Amino acid sequence: MKQALFASVSLCLLIAAPVLAEEKAFPAKLVSHAILPANSIIKAPADAPAHLQTSGKFTTADRKRTDALGTVPGKDGVRTTGLSMPFDGQAMQGFSGIKTMDDGTFWSLSDNGFGSKANSSDSMLMLHHIKFDWDNGKVEPIETVFLSDPDKKAPFPIVMEGAEQRYLTGADFDVESIQPVADGFWVGEEFGPYLLKFSKDGKLTDVIATKAGETDVKSPDNATLVVPANPTAKMPAFNLKRSGGYEGLAMSKDGAKLYGLLEGPLYLEDGSVEKADGLTALRILELDVASKAWTGRSWLYPLSEGGEAIGDFNMIDATTALVIERDNGAGTADHACADPKKPEPTCFAVPAKHKHIYKIELTDENVGKAARKIGYIDLMKIADPDNKKRQGGGDGFYDMPFVTIENVDVIDPTHIVVGNDNNLPFSAGRALDKADDNEFVLLEVGEFLAAK
Repeated sequence: MKQALFASVSLCLLIAAPVLAEEKAFPAKLVSHAILPANSIIKAPADAPAHLQTSGKFTTADRKRTDALGTVPGKDGVRTTGLSMPFDGQAMQGFSGIKTMDDGTFWSLSDNGFGSKANSSDSMLMLHHIKFDWDNGKVEPIETVFLSDPDKKAPFPIVMEGAEQRYLTGADFDVESIQPVADGFWVGEEFGPYLLKFSKDGKLTDVIATKAGETDVKSPDNATLVVPANPTAKMPAFNLKRSGGYEGLAMSKDGAKLYGLLEGPLYLEDGSVEKADGLTALRILELDVASKAWTGRSWLYPLSEGGEAIGDFNMIDATTALVIERDNGAGTADHACADPKKPEPTCFAVPAKHKHIYKIELTDENVGKAARKIGYIDLMKIADPDNKKRQGGGDGFYDMPFVTIENVDVIDPTHIVVGNDNNLPFSAGRALDKADDNEFVLLEVGEFLAAK
């Protein structure tokens, strides 16, 4: 059984693409900068149970309940971020995917809440319809859609199983990527990992388990995994690390196909990870939208030197796409700790270095092989000759030294939108002692988007 589980994954290693060409850097210029303050808390729906009217009650290290508001300090490592939990309401935080709409507005979504199943049972899952006032540097919420499962589509008991209103929480799913469609939304999820379909009013209609060829893809948070009662019995198999599911979800321009990009690599039978050309590689899996079935086609996304994960994924045209690739660092090198193994509140333990957006190519010819990386822009070196930034950066430049940058999409042939996930209240990459805001930027990248 174990052999079958990894058979198709191993096969993919035998048909990797030729050695990758040297990567080409392209310029990016800051056009506008909008900010949603970190401490943006919204009320839960009036019909939500009392349990969901506050959030962050299980965020201590031992996950013990804390009901007293504002008594658990948020921390980025040993550094406090200035915000404390529980919150009176639900945090808008965690923007983890974005899609440009024809009317100039955008859809985004908040991820699971506080980082894990164990601490997010009171964090509501939600989608956000937003627009940007670029002139005044503000993010303007239009509508929030709270996700629910009234028709019991989830293949496991949800946190609100017995509630009259079966709202979904961050202990049920970890939603990370979004594609709005005419009748609702497709969402990429990390715990299963699953592809989820929701109606326009946020009701769950479909839960699609992941397959890479004939291989079932499962993370340790997959609800179908059952730990045996006997300590000597075999543990259930899984082949994806925790938080390695769908960080990216793109859609073909004709709407016929979805492309799910895993954040982490698939693991093989010998404990190694899937690779392409000697580099750790992530799967891009193709789903047929009409049949809601996996096509069996996939590509490999090779992480570049210094890259540890991806943040978002959207198509540019029929064959090319944008992918955010990042390391796990945060903060700037000028405030780096002398010894990263001995972090202090006055310095960044591991400063940000590799924060790139790549343009890649997916074709019929490279199915089963590595996607071609055409080039990249460096989010730590964005030109700002007109001083459009509202915070961060320096003389003539803007930077995004955040641990997680999880929003990118095309605006027009020369511009893209990019935004961070601020992991409220845990990430402090802009300042040593202040929770990161949600920052969105409009970048001029015409040469990059036109590159072949």
